[in-house]
Amino acid sequence: MNASEQAKGLDITTKIAAVVNLFKAQFPDAKADLKPWRNDPDTLELVDPDSIDIGFHFPGWSRRFACNSILVQIRFYQDSLDQRVKLIGLETAGFSHQGQAWRFSTVDHWQCVGKNQPVTEVEQKLKLFCRQVFQLFNSETSL
Repeated sequence: MNASEQAKGLDITTKIAAVVNLFKAQFPDAKADLKPWRNDPDTLELVDPDSIDIGFHFPGWSRRFACNSILVQIRFYQDSLDQRVKLIGLETAGFSHQGQAWRFSTVDHWQCVGKNQPVTEVEQKLKLFCRQVFQLFNSETSL
C-alpha cells in the first residue's frame, strides 16, 4: 500500500520518514515517491494492504544501478495471538523503461536476481539499507 496511505499516526509516519532518510543516506540522488501505486482498480488489486510501499527515482538510467527506479515494499503481518504487527521482510525491485530489471528480497536469499543487476557496491548498500530498516521496525509497530 502506498506509504502516504499508511501514514496514519505519528509513530508510523516517523518511521516512514526514517526509511526515506536511510535510503537517501545510501543513495543521495534518489527522489522518494510515497505514492508509487496508481489509484485504479487493476493496480489496487495487486497492492498488499499490509505493506508500506515507497518508490525511489534516480535522475536517469544508471549502469551501476541497472535501473532508474527502485520500488521498496516493507511487508508486515498481524500476529493473531498477540495482535501485534510484525515485519516479515523487504522486497525491492529495480525498474527501467523496459520493465523490471532485477529483484532483491530479504525473505529469500538476500541476493539480487534478474536479467540486469546492479553492481556489487550498490547491492551491498541495498543490503545495509534493509538491515537498517529491520532495526528501525524492530520495536512494536502499528499500521
